[in-house]
Amino acid sequence: MDDVEITDVDDDSPFRVEKPIRNPDLTSVSLTAGEILSQYGWYMLIVTVLVYLLIQYLSKRRSSQSNNGTAPEVLQDAVLVARRQEAMEAARLRMQEELNAKADLFKEKQRQQEEEKRKQKIEMWESMQQGKSYKGTTKLPQNTEEASSSTAVLKPKGKKPLRSADYNPLSGDGGGTCSFRPGRRGPSSGG
Repeated sequence: MDDVEITDVDDDSPFRVEKPIRNPDLTSVSLTAGEILSQYGWYMLIVTVLVYLLIQYLSKRRSSQSNNGTAPEVLQDAVLVARRQEAMEAARLRMQEELNAKADLFKEKQRQQEEEKRKQKIEMWESMQQGKSYKGTTKLPQNTEEASSSTAVLKPKGKKPLRSADYNPLSGDGGGTCSFRPGRRGPSSGG
């Protein structure tokens, strides 16, 4: 086998390469790739991100569908959901009944107050017809303590007032070290 020589039969073919390529030049390939990336780079990035998100979504969906295939867990979840909904409905009904009861009490109190006001107006009108003073005969509302405490400002007991009763800020005295003196009018005479 050492004496065997291999010769090429088609030495005169038109496709014959004269010199073998030692260092192929890839600059044209890199230039076209650079041009494509510079023109469509952002689009390619957005498409790859969207494809990635789509794959993630589909994998989660497939895993959730495979988990839903178990019948006992689904049955337990359905029973649990039904119990929670029944408990929530019962709580809502209780709260609605309490609210309705409070509303009825409020309406009754409002009706009673309106009736008392109407009676007071009638009494006032009758006393005016008789020539009497209507201010002395009117009845004060039952909740005068509540009304007076809510409208009147309560003064604290046992505290000294911050100023004396005869203090007048316009009198000019009592300023101590803080006294205001207006500047001179006219242009300054420095010069």
